This record gives sequence, structure tokens and C-alpha cells, in this order.
Amino acid sequence: MAKDIITRFLIWRLKHISTKNFMLILSGVIGILTGLASVILKVSVHSIQHWLIEGFQIEYANFFFILYPLIGIFLTYVVGKYIVKDYGGHGIPEILYNISKKNSLIPRVKMYSRVFTSCLTVGLGGSVGLEAPIVVTGSAIGSNSGLLMHLNAKKRNILIGCGAAGGISAIFGSPIGGVIFAIEVILMEVNTAAFIPLLIASVLGSLTTMVLIGNDPIFSFNLSGEFIAAHTPYYLLLGVVTGLVSVYFIKAVLRTENLLEKQHNPWLKMLIGGAVLGLIIFFFPPIYGEGYSTLNSLILGDPAVLLNRSPFFSEINNTYFILFYLLMIIFAKPIAAALTIGSGGSGGIFAPSLYVGGITGFLFAFANNFFGIYIPIPVAHFTLVAMCGVMSGVQHAPLSAIFLIAEVTGGYELFVPLMLVSAISLATTNYFDKNSLYKNQLLEQGKHIPETKDEQVLGLIDIRRIMEKDLLPIHPDAVLKDLCGLVKLSNRNIFPVVDEKGTLNGIITLDDIRDIMFDREKQNEVQIRQLMHSPPDTIQPSESMREVMDKFERSGAWNLPVVDNGMYLGFISKSRIFNAYRTRLIRQQKE
Repeated sequence: MAKDIITRFLIWRLKHISTKNFMLILSGVIGILTGLASVILKVSVHSIQHWLIEGFQIEYANFFFILYPLIGIFLTYVVGKYIVKDYGGHGIPEILYNISKKNSLIPRVKMYSRVFTSCLTVGLGGSVGLEAPIVVTGSAIGSNSGLLMHLNAKKRNILIGCGAAGGISAIFGSPIGGVIFAIEVILMEVNTAAFIPLLIASVLGSLTTMVLIGNDPIFSFNLSGEFIAAHTPYYLLLGVVTGLVSVYFIKAVLRTENLLEKQHNPWLKMLIGGAVLGLIIFFFPPIYGEGYSTLNSLILGDPAVLLNRSPFFSEINNTYFILFYLLMIIFAKPIAAALTIGSGGSGGIFAPSLYVGGITGFLFAFANNFFGIYIPIPVAHFTLVAMCGVMSGVQHAPLSAIFLIAEVTGGYELFVPLMLVSAISLATTNYFDKNSLYKNQLLEQGKHIPETKDEQVLGLIDIRRIMEKDLLPIHPDAVLKDLCGLVKLSNRNIFPVVDEKGTLNGIITLDDIRDIMFDREKQNEVQIRQLMHSPPDTIQPSESMREVMDKFERSGAWNLPVVDNGMYLGFISKSRIFNAYRTRLIRQQKE
């Protein structure tokens, strides 16, 4: 019944609505659906947090902080594995991999699974953010909408971007930031045809949230003061500092996740990760949950709020201790975020990177003003600008960071320092690590995503489909006369030497036998194993086309054999790759 309705609609659509206009309609629907998912997620998480921590006495509440994250991770794993059948993994890196390697096809379950799992993780104190789950949700809605409407991979890619833009816009109330994020992080290339759907989805995602729950900004304050040129040296130094913090953030997350990966028992992994996370939050309560309320207090110039929920430090009013406490939070937050995700929780590093940036900026300005170094600087400005710097360094998304912070905070007068710190932070991070955290997480899993259009097209080429199998093999115990017989039958100038087990022993080319092939005496005496030699390199069928092209480049060969555990499968030639590349490129241009 449902199939018949969809088929009739598609036929009607083809007759009455052009694909271009239909894409605009779909982008609006995706923006609204992503906005609804965002509302459900935000309201659920905040309701759970309010129910769990409101009304507790300080001396007792922190002991619950040890248990809450562990319970949240446990429930996330159970719901993910046994109910929605989708658990674990990273959010945004998975989307990038699906776009580049799986023709923009995202599993249908992700349209709702991350809403449930991240709600439990973050609601119960997991030290991650909601941005990545809603980006995954929106992207999955876009991909599956395109699949349902029989749209090709290129159109699905645009709709995935629409879902991502709508998600960021809905969570932050930042339509421009949502569009820039989709362009800079999710999509590889954008033309005018793609730009308009992104705008529509982003605006409707934000409007849906505003209509349903009102204008509830993440950062609720009025920024006062303007950028002063005399503060430029401080912003330059802040850019370097946030770059170094970004490098630490990336390394800390990757190493913590790698340590947890060594534990193969998921229940023991949850117990260890959840327990350590609970202890970190016990001593550093501001790390609990997303942490945006803490940032609001810091921007307003109230550092004492950091110690208010601590059963150990709430009575301390020592500036030196506050500075030390802030520094320890910067070191602890990335580890807490990695523990949350690595032990089985669901969330993203978007919010933790903003949080660490905010703490870094506040510490920088607060320490400068406290010690009276040269001239006083505005704490709120440096807190916001440092958020931009760390986000830029961790995600390698400077434009997204600039527009998101400017739009969310209304700090458009800070565009100059935002641009300056963002650029310097990214340059500093690139000096130590060329990849963003998302790409590093994929590389840790042995996955590579293309950085250019050429790489993307090459990545779509399957080695087994372009492998040539018409080369005539010869046994290593055969003699030259046998090879001469094959030369008459073959139109190729390469002959793989393969034994009775199918193992590649070497190769022989016509150039190797040209001088002796007509010598009758040697035809009967010279064995193939005396003539064969090793190929310049070999190719595994599991290798990416990028690795294959690197081998061709290093070896200088025009043909290379394909082997699987030593077993001969066939040959791949440069000309065959170029033809496949050209065919793919023409097909994409037509689409």
C-alpha cells in the first residue's frame, strides 16, 4: 500500500515538479524534521538533568555524580544494542565516511537512534554535546529522504548537508553558522544549486525550534564593549595558546579512546570508563553534562560558580586556587569526553571543544588581569574568542567557528579578533597535526576520506571491477619454449609466473626474453624460474585507490599484479584506472 502511494507520488512529481524545485521542497521538510528532533532532544536532556540534580544538597549531590554517568552509559549501550540496534561509533566522522565511500547512504536507524541514546548519555551527565547526534539525525533524514524519492548520490549528498545545517541551526539558533558548517565540514563542494537548499533547511530548522520552545539561546548575555586595537598582541598570543590547547585536545581524545579500545569486553569497558568519568566529575563538577551554564557564568565574570557544587572546594575563595582549578578542567574535559564516547556513550566533541575554549579564554584573561600584566583585557571577549579558536583547531573549521560564535553571542563587533585567533589557532594546530579530530578518528579505524574531488572519484573505483584477468600465467617449472607458445596466443607483454597452488612467484615481460626467445637450444634448456623477477610492487584487493596510485607513482610501473595473501588474482594497469576515472567523472557531471 505504502509503496503504491510513493510510486504514484513520484510519477506525479516527475510530471508536475522539476527536480530543482523538488529539492527546495525537500530541503524545507528536512529542516523542519531536524528542528523537531532537536526540540525533542533538548527538552528531554534538560528535563532529565533538572530532575536528577535539582534540590540536592551540595554535600550529597556529588556522590550521585559518580553513578549518573555510569548509569547513563549502561542504559545507552542497552538501548542502542538491544532496542534500536545502533550503538557505538563516532557521529560526524561516520557521516563523512558514508558520503565519501557509501554513495551518501546512511542507515535508516540513525534517523532516530542517536536522539534516544544521546538523550540518556548527556541527560545523565555524560561529558559530551548534543550537536553531533543531531547532525547525524538530520543527515540520516536527508539521506533517506533522497533514497525514498529515488534521487541520485549527488542529490542525496546535498540533502545530507541540509540535515546537518538544520541540526546546527536548531541546536544553536544559528542559521548562518549551520550553513557554513555544512559547507565546510560535511560537503566537499557546493554550487548555487546546493547553496539555496542549505539556506532553506537551516532557516526552517531554527524557526521550528523557536516556534516550539521559544528563543532559548545557549549563551544568554548581552555583550558590551568593542574590539580595541591595543588588545591585538593579546589576541595573537591567544591564537597560539588555543592552537596548542587544540593539539592537546585531539591527542587526549585519541589516546583515551585507544586505551578503551584495548578492552574488548563491552561491559568491562563501560564499567571502567564510566567509573573513571564519574570520579573526574566528582572532583570537577563543572565538567558534568554539556557545561554551557558554566560558560555563561564565566562570561559574566563569576568564576566562583566553578566551586559552588564541589563538596571539597565550595568554601575556598582563593584566586590562585581558582586559576589552578581552571587549568585542571582544561586538561580533564577532553579525557572526560573521550571516556564518555569510548566506553559506550553517545554524543560529540563539538560542545567539549567549545567548553575547553571558553575555559582557556577565561583563564588567559583572568590571569592577565589578576597579575596586572601590561593592560587589563575584557574577560568576556577573550572567553568567546578562545571558544572560536579551539573549535577551529580541533575541527579544522575556522569559518564555522567564526560565524557560529558571532551569531550565537551577537558579538559581531568581535569579527576581527575572531578571524585572527581562528586563523592562528588553525595554523598552530596544523604545524603539529594536519588532520582534524574527525579525520584522525577515521584514520585510527583504518578509514581514509578524500580531501579533493579527484580523490573522491578515485575512491569510488573498485579494484576488483577494473582488474584484468586476461594475462596468461605460466608455471615456474616450465621452459622458455612453453612461454614462446603463450606469446603467440597472447596480445599482452606481461606473463605472471604462478605455481600449481595459485601463488604468484614473479613476472616475465617480453623484454626479458626478446634476445633469446628464438634460440632453439635455449628454448628447451632455460627454465622460467631462471627468467622471472619480482614485480615492482603488488596490490591488495582491500587497498584504497589512493594507495594504489601511490604504488604506481613510487614504482614507475604501468602494470602491477593484484595478490591476496600471496595468491595471484590479476593485474591492474594505469590506463584501466584512467578510463574508469573518466567514466565516473562524466557520469557525475551528467547527474
